[in-house]
Amino acid sequence: MKIEQVTTEQQLEQAFHIRKIVFVEEQHVPLADEFDAFDNLDSDCTHLLLLHNHQPAGTGRIRTVDGIGKLERICLLPQYRALGFGKEIVLALEEIAQHSQLPAVKLHGQTHAENFYKKLGYEAASSVFMEDGIPHLLMKKTF
Repeated sequence: MKIEQVTTEQQLEQAFHIRKIVFVEEQHVPLADEFDAFDNLDSDCTHLLLLHNHQPAGTGRIRTVDGIGKLERICLLPQYRALGFGKEIVLALEEIAQHSQLPAVKLHGQTHAENFYKKLGYEAASSVFMEDGIPHLLMKKTF
């Protein structure tokens, strides 16, 4: 397992492919809602790509919002789940936030993943809300 910062269009397309499979095809998020202005190499957003045996397996991104890191679009292809790779993506994104001297991170976590994020030190900071038809919680972690 290796995590790389996305620096090429090819890597970005690999991350987009993973997101399309997970969010659009599997979770039925509208394609128009999945991709946004931060999905390019020139934005103030850092994308990561997780590789397993040299194959793209997962992705995530971070950007700064209101002075803290916002983790977004964290996902793994189905065959790579339950291997600990999700944790590795989150830790790598947190490392970027800490390197940027951000005091905290937040994310919109799907409710089924609440315990996963709690084990990584996140606390729920909202009641459940809907995002693209999926129940979410705002979760935060202070460094």
